[in-house]
Amino acid sequence: MEEKRSLTRREKASYGLGAVGKDMVYMLSASYIQYYFYDLLGMSAMALGVILLVARVFDAFNDPIMGVVVAKTRTRWGKFRPWLLIGTVTNAVILFLLFACPPSLDGPGLVAYAAVFYILWGVTYTMMDIPFWSMIPAFTKGGKEREGLTTLARSCAGVGSALVQIFALLAVHKIGEALGGKGNNEIEIIGFRYFSLAIAILFVIFTLITCLNVKEKSTVDMQTASVKQMFKALVQNDQAMAVVVTIVCVNTALYITSNLVIYFFKYDLGGQNWYADNTVFNTVGGGSQILAMMILYPTLRKFFTSIKIFYISLIMSIIGYVALLVFAMSGVRTLAIFLIPGVLIMAAAGMNNVMVTVFLANTVDYGELKNGRRDESVIFSMQTFVVKLATGIAIFITSIALQVLSLKSGNTSEAEQTMDLAKNVSVGSKMGLRMVMTLIPIAGLVFALIWFKKRYILTDKKIKEISKKLEAK
Repeated sequence: MEEKRSLTRREKASYGLGAVGKDMVYMLSASYIQYYFYDLLGMSAMALGVILLVARVFDAFNDPIMGVVVAKTRTRWGKFRPWLLIGTVTNAVILFLLFACPPSLDGPGLVAYAAVFYILWGVTYTMMDIPFWSMIPAFTKGGKEREGLTTLARSCAGVGSALVQIFALLAVHKIGEALGGKGNNEIEIIGFRYFSLAIAILFVIFTLITCLNVKEKSTVDMQTASVKQMFKALVQNDQAMAVVVTIVCVNTALYITSNLVIYFFKYDLGGQNWYADNTVFNTVGGGSQILAMMILYPTLRKFFTSIKIFYISLIMSIIGYVALLVFAMSGVRTLAIFLIPGVLIMAAAGMNNVMVTVFLANTVDYGELKNGRRDESVIFSMQTFVVKLATGIAIFITSIALQVLSLKSGNTSEAEQTMDLAKNVSVGSKMGLRMVMTLIPIAGLVFALIWFKKRYILTDKKIKEISKKLEAK
């Protein structure tokens, strides 16, 4: 095996840039696909929820298979970069088509279009996401270098997510107005089409930079496995399963909120310029997420272990949700007040993004020692799956809520679209919206805290012991 040298600044920056583009694309789909098809195009919320659940079931088989495909790949460019580039280009094309739905479609045609292109989007995203994260153990030395690169990549991914969260609606409105859209719906439909095109182009450029500058220092000679053997190996890695369940719970909580917050501003707080308030909220929240990854986590890491910081972040998030519910129920209408829970929730999410990847990377070494197999692609394929599973669960929950609460502007007239839509929403619908976007995430985070505390054992001391045993072998 070729000895791994230390990473250069160029390699770190290039890998980080790839993470920015990757999560810009993911956040656009995760946060706005429901709003685009349900609120703007008028698609049935339940139909959309079912489509996303079906897509997740399909991913249950597609993601592990992709992990095996990556493990078996042998080319002069390595086994990761070819799939990274192919997946990126195809996913960028599908992303644009997903947000460029023909306006003439409705009913069954609209459902079929959403189903086909969303499933294709998931497949192509898997093609690039698995090799992207699987590269980490293949070109880092482990220990501090691996954790450092993981922290950097997760921080950069958070930047990508935050950029979309902050600027998406504002950019969509500006683009739609500039291209002659009439009425809020038409403006946003046009805006999303060309905003997604811009994001897709940046995605390809950033990934190309990653592929050109980041190369595998060594390739672990892995024994490939069938899908059945692979799932068995994953089940045998109890620490990987502990992290996987935790990621699902934490991300589901976050995605429920991110999917519903746009409806909270549009139909609860209201106002003709509701999207401007939503932009401010996302700007502060996104900034908090970035600062938490880049400053707060490294600072806390000097005094606490990653596990203790993870507990701190979960408690921060729970406090934020409680505050959000209390403020909303008490009739607060001042945007600045809602920034407080926004900061707590998003800062916690930023630290979580870093830590769950570090925890998952640690399970690769644990699995090698326990099972005699270094299934890096297999383990990291589960990260892609569980994040998308969390998205599917979150959107299915929010779809049921939206169907019951009847929050939609897709069928309103152009004149009604320029009004304060919150005035036409019942008190009961507003109460239901507030409870779904806070109480369900709180329950998920409490479960994640209890589960992780009981199941995860890979402390810093334990990781050092495992590394020494692997070196001895």
